[in-house]
Amino acid sequence: MTNMSPLRVVLAQPRGFCAGVERAIDIVEKALEIYGPPVYVRHEIVHNKFVVESLRNKGAVFVEELDEVPDDAVTVFSAHGVPQMVVSEAENRDLPVIDATCPLVTKVHKEGQRYANMGREVILIGHDGHPEVEGTRGQIPGGVLLVSTPDDVDKITVRDPDQLGYVTQTTLSVDDTRAVITALQKRFPNIIGPDVRDICYATQNRQTAVRELARQVDLILVIGAQNSSNSNRLAEIGNEMGIQSHLIDDAKSFDDNWLDGVETVGVSAGASAPEKLVQDLLDHLAAVRNVTVTTLSGVEENVVFKLPKKLTDAAAAAAVSSAGFPHIPSDKRGQTIGRSIDPAGACRRVHSEEPYHRSEQIPARPHAGAAVSL
Repeated sequence: MTNMSPLRVVLAQPRGFCAGVERAIDIVEKALEIYGPPVYVRHEIVHNKFVVESLRNKGAVFVEELDEVPDDAVTVFSAHGVPQMVVSEAENRDLPVIDATCPLVTKVHKEGQRYANMGREVILIGHDGHPEVEGTRGQIPGGVLLVSTPDDVDKITVRDPDQLGYVTQTTLSVDDTRAVITALQKRFPNIIGPDVRDICYATQNRQTAVRELARQVDLILVIGAQNSSNSNRLAEIGNEMGIQSHLIDDAKSFDDNWLDGVETVGVSAGASAPEKLVQDLLDHLAAVRNVTVTTLSGVEENVVFKLPKKLTDAAAAAAVSSAGFPHIPSDKRGQTIGRSIDPAGACRRVHSEEPYHRSEQIPARPHAGAAVSL
């Protein structure tokens, strides 16, 4: 039912794609441009159906295991990372692999490997069954002990309580992770680890923005996939702060009844959710209420991760041999970067409320900043 009473919509800042997701999508798109379809991708490149379907329509083929990949087929590892046994299997088959693992996930792998090489038993804070957790488990020699909650800490059995290190999944709730770390430090005073620094900058920034939203709105909508860890955490934070919060795949998942008695709605999006889905939701809200849109002032994200050298070298070679392949942009130092950069900045903010018109583009959020390697 249409009710054209006023509705104020507050957009979280930041929201949506992070640098690791941008890089992973770029890798698949560039691979398709350079090598042509099909390009095989192990698991969903990121946890978002819209993104996966878009890439599938361009020629990407998503598989669960490498035995589904034909010999000699270009293969991409997802942003979540893979166990070492998968890397070894690809090497044994001489598959041409492009690794789209987020550099921040790779950093966790190396951290865990360093602890293991020091002779320490490694504890991983994360959610059982999540692809990132499975990848991290399989990258650390000697295996890991997995904990998700403070209660889990009391249940684990370790070889030597004085020789422990911990790492964390990158997409967890900062507060929940800190509680687990506190429990670990209480039981094992000599344990070493990174505090919450393994939780990626984008996850932390989006959680902070949702906390600010919760102080200003009557209802929070988080756009993201149901299997997206970071998206689920955003909705959980809103609910924990006493604000009705819903995780929705897209505008079609929205229930108009949620607007009953609501004057202000906060909108965020998980790190794998494209801005188009935010736009679609605003269009839907504008069809049923008289919407004005404002955007929170928030952290400006300037991180851009470099594409793998294997891919940029192939793109450069293709550009030389065929004018049909795109030029890979570079910064002033000649370093290749992911997406092209808009010098205007990463986040145009709306400081005043503005009437919203359907299909009117909300302020763009181009990425800015030099390439970063970790």
